[in-house]
Amino acid sequence: MIPQSFIHDLLTRVNIIDAIDRHVSLKKAGANYVACCPFHSEKTPSFTVSPVKQFYHCFGCGAHGNAISFLIEYRGIGFVEAVKELAFSIGLQVPEPQPDTRISHSGTANAHHDTDSSLHDLLEIMRAATQFYREQLKQSDKAVDYLKKRGLSGKTAARFALGYAPDDWHSLYALFPDYNTEKTGKKLVHAGLVVSGESGKRYDRFRDRIMFPILNQKGQIIAFGGRIIEEGEPKYLNSPETRLFVKGQEIYNLFLARKAIRDAGYVIVVEGYMDVVALSQYGIDNAVATLGTAITGVHIQKLLRQTDKIVFCFDGDNAGKKAAWRALENSLDQLTDGKTIHFLFLPDGEDPDSFVRKNGKETFEYQITQAIPLSEFLLQTLSYGQNLQTSENRARLIYDAKPLLQRIKAPALMLMLLKRLSELSALNQNELATLLQIKQTTTSARVPVSSPRKQPASPYRWLLLLLLYNPKFFRDLENETLVLENDHNEELAALKYLVEFLNDHPNIVENTQTVAVSILSYLQDNPYRALLEKIESEILEWNDEMDLEAEFSGAVKKLQEMQRKKRMKELHNKPLSSLTDEEKRELQRLTMH
Repeated sequence: MIPQSFIHDLLTRVNIIDAIDRHVSLKKAGANYVACCPFHSEKTPSFTVSPVKQFYHCFGCGAHGNAISFLIEYRGIGFVEAVKELAFSIGLQVPEPQPDTRISHSGTANAHHDTDSSLHDLLEIMRAATQFYREQLKQSDKAVDYLKKRGLSGKTAARFALGYAPDDWHSLYALFPDYNTEKTGKKLVHAGLVVSGESGKRYDRFRDRIMFPILNQKGQIIAFGGRIIEEGEPKYLNSPETRLFVKGQEIYNLFLARKAIRDAGYVIVVEGYMDVVALSQYGIDNAVATLGTAITGVHIQKLLRQTDKIVFCFDGDNAGKKAAWRALENSLDQLTDGKTIHFLFLPDGEDPDSFVRKNGKETFEYQITQAIPLSEFLLQTLSYGQNLQTSENRARLIYDAKPLLQRIKAPALMLMLLKRLSELSALNQNELATLLQIKQTTTSARVPVSSPRKQPASPYRWLLLLLLYNPKFFRDLENETLVLENDHNEELAALKYLVEFLNDHPNIVENTQTVAVSILSYLQDNPYRALLEKIESEILEWNDEMDLEAEFSGAVKKLQEMQRKKRMKELHNKPLSSLTDEEKRELQRLTMH
């Protein structure tokens, strides 16, 4: 691992404006710089970069990070490569890798922490296994012939790091000579490469299969998909869920496809690895695939952070239609105006792999332009086979549509759907909205984007903002200020987490350079990252006239007042006769405050 001290020294020295402006043209806007977001399509700039705190945030798609994460996301490169590129740009030499010493999830720095070191070991095992399978592919005529029959070139196979798992129960023994020892054997099982059978006997999970490495958003190999060469079941075999790999959250090829997705303006979601690889062979690089699971809300969120348009491509058979409907259902909660989801159904018996090989790139891309919008697919499916000339069937259509439409939060799309549904059901829009219990919004209710900055709704959020802006405020924060208990308040929990972290790392508080770098660069893995990123983005709306000391004092006073009222309520709720003398005196002090 690259030492944390070097990473933060690098972030302190690098000017994020220069680092980003090499790739995206930034314009000065007040104290910050803005551009149209490079991570999703937009016409009005919402991508904002802070030269003061050295972070970027997109108010459109939520992208957030520092100079390192920008290169990882924009260039599609790994963490180490991004660090080396930034270091080279300012003449710094990256030190040799050190033992894995990092900040743990609890906020304490632990050298050789069991959880972190084993995670690092698993990643290293996956990397080594990938290289092993790639070497096996070169040596297997059967595997090479199979890929050639599928129309794949050696260049494409190398781009996706394809490999081959030999038809052997213990082929990984050649890579891991201590395969059968308890220590290594457990790691291989935890990595999902080996199965532990009866009596503790172990054997390779993948045998006689083309191997597709699965990368996470950092470009780390976290799992494999294996496609059988001969006839047999299952045709595709995925790694089991591990500490590295959660099927419902990962997307095949998203890491490699990000730039192509941005360039094309949309992402194509297909069902299989071979579909992705075959499309790439024909120059269509903006395709991704799910990992043997239905599309989830997490998948949709990740994809909509990359682009404003998703095109789901399914086979035209019943199974394809069912998979498309599941994707639609899981997309409804994620829809916003300006984001579009389409569905493409290929002719029966065709999948993207066979279709593009038979018809070529131009014909496939033409099919994409004919994809059905989500709204049309929704109403087509609900009304399919229904005789809408009868009142009963129109009522059934409304009944079926109600739970689906109630999940849509995009006001413009909702109005369009209501209008179309009113035509099908012979009810006017107001009657329909009332029946569906949907509150219609009007353009006059919209809040202007340039509305003045408001103080955060809670003092917890305000203190989080101030600590994120300048950790030195921690020195003036009494621990007693945070004694309020509320298990359902995420902001309070995040504040306690941040305070605990700063308490355990006084060097960050005392470091004069800390204020020049986002503190979130120290907190890469934490349970409140999404919340903290959203809160930190509010710093971009601040102006130079703010009296931060007074703001901090005011937030603390509000918390103290909340504590006083909470304690008074507790004491008032007790029978007067049960109060101790000390509690009576306390109640009197609180009342006179």
